[in-house]
Amino acid sequence: MAIVTSLLFLIAIVLQTVESKYMEYDTSAEIVPGKLNVHLVAHSHDDVGWLKTVDQYYVGTNGTIQAACVQDILDSLIPALLADKNRKFIYVEQAFFQRWWRQQSQAIQSITKQFISSGQLEFINGGMCMHDEAAPHYIDMIDQTTLGHRFIKQEFDLAPRIGWQIDPFGHSAVQAYLLGAEVGFDSLFFGRIDYQDRAKRYVDKSLEVVWQGSKSLGSSAQIFAGAFPSNYEPPSGFYYEVNDGSRDIRIVQDDIDLFDYNVQKQVDDFVAAALAQANITRTNHIMWTMGTDFQYQYATTWFRNMDKLIHYVNQDGRINALYSTPSIYTDAKHAANEYWPLKTDDYFPYADRVNAYWTGYFTSRPGLKGYVRVMSAYYLAARQLEFFIGRSKTKSATDSLADALAIAQHHDAVSGTSKQHVANDYSKRLYIGYKEAKEVVAASFARLTESAPRSGYKALATEFQECPLLNISYCPATEVNISHGKKLTVVVYNPLGWKREDIVKIPVISDNVIVQDSTGKEVESQFVPLVNTALRLRNYYAAAYVGESPSVTPKYWLAFKATVPPLGFNTYTITSSKGTSRLAKKKPYKLIGSQNETVEVGPGALKLVYSADGGLSQYINKETLVNETIKQSYKFYSSYDGSQDHEYFQASGAYVFRPNGTYPVLEKKKISLNVYRGPLYDEVHQRINSWIYQITRVYKDKDHAEFEFTVGPIPIDDGIGKEVATQISTTLKTNKIFYTDSSGRDFMKRVRDYRADWTIKVDQPIAGNYYPINLGIYSKDDNNELSILVDRSVGGSSIEDGQLELMLHRRLLHDDSRGVAEALNETVCALDECYGLTVQGKYYARIDPLGGGAAKWRRSYGQELYSPLLLAFAEQDGNKGIDLQKPIFSGFESSYSLPENVALITLQELEDEKVLLRLAHLYEVGEDKDLSVKATVELKNLFQGRQISDVKEMSLSGNQERDEMLKNRLVWKVEGSKDGNVGISRGSPLDSEELVVELYPMEIRTFLVDLDHREEPGIAVK
Repeated sequence: MAIVTSLLFLIAIVLQTVESKYMEYDTSAEIVPGKLNVHLVAHSHDDVGWLKTVDQYYVGTNGTIQAACVQDILDSLIPALLADKNRKFIYVEQAFFQRWWRQQSQAIQSITKQFISSGQLEFINGGMCMHDEAAPHYIDMIDQTTLGHRFIKQEFDLAPRIGWQIDPFGHSAVQAYLLGAEVGFDSLFFGRIDYQDRAKRYVDKSLEVVWQGSKSLGSSAQIFAGAFPSNYEPPSGFYYEVNDGSRDIRIVQDDIDLFDYNVQKQVDDFVAAALAQANITRTNHIMWTMGTDFQYQYATTWFRNMDKLIHYVNQDGRINALYSTPSIYTDAKHAANEYWPLKTDDYFPYADRVNAYWTGYFTSRPGLKGYVRVMSAYYLAARQLEFFIGRSKTKSATDSLADALAIAQHHDAVSGTSKQHVANDYSKRLYIGYKEAKEVVAASFARLTESAPRSGYKALATEFQECPLLNISYCPATEVNISHGKKLTVVVYNPLGWKREDIVKIPVISDNVIVQDSTGKEVESQFVPLVNTALRLRNYYAAAYVGESPSVTPKYWLAFKATVPPLGFNTYTITSSKGTSRLAKKKPYKLIGSQNETVEVGPGALKLVYSADGGLSQYINKETLVNETIKQSYKFYSSYDGSQDHEYFQASGAYVFRPNGTYPVLEKKKISLNVYRGPLYDEVHQRINSWIYQITRVYKDKDHAEFEFTVGPIPIDDGIGKEVATQISTTLKTNKIFYTDSSGRDFMKRVRDYRADWTIKVDQPIAGNYYPINLGIYSKDDNNELSILVDRSVGGSSIEDGQLELMLHRRLLHDDSRGVAEALNETVCALDECYGLTVQGKYYARIDPLGGGAAKWRRSYGQELYSPLLLAFAEQDGNKGIDLQKPIFSGFESSYSLPENVALITLQELEDEKVLLRLAHLYEVGEDKDLSVKATVELKNLFQGRQISDVKEMSLSGNQERDEMLKNRLVWKVEGSKDGNVGISRGSPLDSEELVVELYPMEIRTFLVDLDHREEPGIAVK
């Protein structure tokens, strides 16, 4: 008994001594009127590839490069959010979330849906990635956003409200009005603006603005936009990622029995940081971005400390802290009834400090940029062809390509700012997607031509071949011996909504062939020899990409004019012939005579004149009466290595363009010309130096010049990185003004050494005047306009009046200290040899009288460049092979075509058999006197042989009805504005009987269309 009593006494002492230290924090704070409200937004910025590939980031492998695992982040969130219903988190990148979602049990999916329903977890942005805003084309931006938004709608029945572009390196006007307001966003937030711009906005309290990105759509497509005070991280001292040795992590230590108790210090620091931010922000609401790259891998560490901050700061009472989201913050800003400054241009170019303009990435990795553009066009066409035959019930053949293209729009992908192995991964994914998509393209051609071999459609689908390496003259399908009754059928598909005529060029082994159209009539053609430079490039790169050297060597390019109906195809047959050769006549010119000696090329109205030194000297158009002095040349900028910097090291790198001198690339004063003349076009071949080769083409029926460049390998044996540019110079008096496109859509006015929002201090007069180009660049004076269009995203500028330049290729030897930790030095290995990357591409130039058709060319031909003709080939051997019952096809009703100011940018059958349709007006207000007007499209004529049963107009990303989106969207007040909608026109609501769509300048209208049942089911493609 005494022992029991003693034990009870000891237990009592222990219970009195070991007092519970559990602390329950009050995290229930909401907005408090009259106080400064600090909105704590918990987030993780998860790059869809950068230092590691997208899959390596997701599963956490390759940790020696970066200790980042997105799977851990999402797994860690579940218990952290369950622990406190007041905690909130936002998530952005659907490429990661969808991977995670597919792996979860029904129980975890159910919990996650509860979080989303209650607002604890909110999807922001909602695209597959946080796309770049300089290098992607607007159609790709729409597609990747749609892919993410449709998943969110299907799984969670909601539409994201907020744009969250926190890491792209500058921001386009198209992002604001098109990928912001037109998808239904109420606000858009971002982290990176020019350091000089930010400093001025501190003073003006104008970090947050109302952004009207389109002069054509005005306030009907404006959005509230906010730049963060510094970046997208928390203020200094409030970072809580566990095991991050690179930062000073000052947790909130509130146990008074332990050392380093710091509650009051943390509260004081919090209040001080909040008041400092409030001094540069309007209203009594500020946002703290609580997170950065790949944070919350152990989410409890962040939430534990934020719980404490909210609890103790609110106990202190000077300000109010709360768990929040960008949606809550946006609603609070709107409720404040404030008038906001107006922003009407964009946020390019971006510099984060002196001598550090992030304008190099506009061109970085030009091969990847070109491949993304090619695959983008292919995806658009493949979806159309899949629609014509019907989507498989199980899986679209274009899904893999859609996913790969979406990921490639990420701001470290097509931007060219990832590590090399990651860039390779993006290309690999695109190729895998292409391989799957080309099966449905072949199957579509088989079905639509009603080809009927004994083995049926499925076998025939393998007989239609394509040539993805046609740009390097490699096309096994056309490099065949066409004799003894053999024929080669060429299917030429036009993804545009209007009739099209263009020149088709394919490599062949003989010039003893003719081209016939579908009626058997011979088509005018010509042959141009394949020069040694092209063959060397072909053999090396074919071996690199295919894995073996080509077994056949073609001798000629066969060129013929194809005429193709809108949204359809025509077929041509190549057969043997013993008639007169149509080989283009070659004449070498070595201009070594007098200064008056010239060479004129061009079989049509356009003539290019070359002078005695072999350089381009005159542009003459006999129809438009343009006669302009013109020069075209190459140069390189030597890349600064940072060795002389004292305060900030800044070399030229994947992101940053910092030149250290400009040098011509000529190795001799005179350049010889080889001119090939033919009935369709003339070619001028020039060896500029040992690593630049140029072919200039002037077509009989076109009023522009085509410049095909082959640049590389750029030599670096002198230890100097080089950034290669081409320039076209004229006598135009342009007064520092030029124009570049915004993501392939609107054109933005640029003024050299000038910014509309602040007085710029110019420390880099070249790099600081570079802008991204996706469609083109132009300049003008009182008489003429000079326009250039491009085949991929590049950087460009007008460094001198009358001159435009494009940067074509970069090869660098130093990293620019922005995180990638790798020099931009691309190499290709094949045949036991490795060389620097050679890039082949094209750009197109034209001079017009002012107001004389330049805008129409930029828009119409620009659309043709984005959506080139798609070619497929099938060989016929005597009576074997194929029999085309329908050699001509159009997806439209007979004789219908779209107006020439409207483009069909999406035609896609969805998994529920509905059809996603997008129509885009191509012109801005006032851009063209005839085409900047209302256009109409008759929906009934777009679906040959099928009836429309229902149509709903949707938001741009197709995730909500447009009327509902407009009803819910916030309207913002603008300083000095009375009625911002004056003069803004929008198409009328669609009449369900007439089904005629109106489009005003720069409008894009999106529809979900129900059609009557298809007679035949879609073809299943593996």
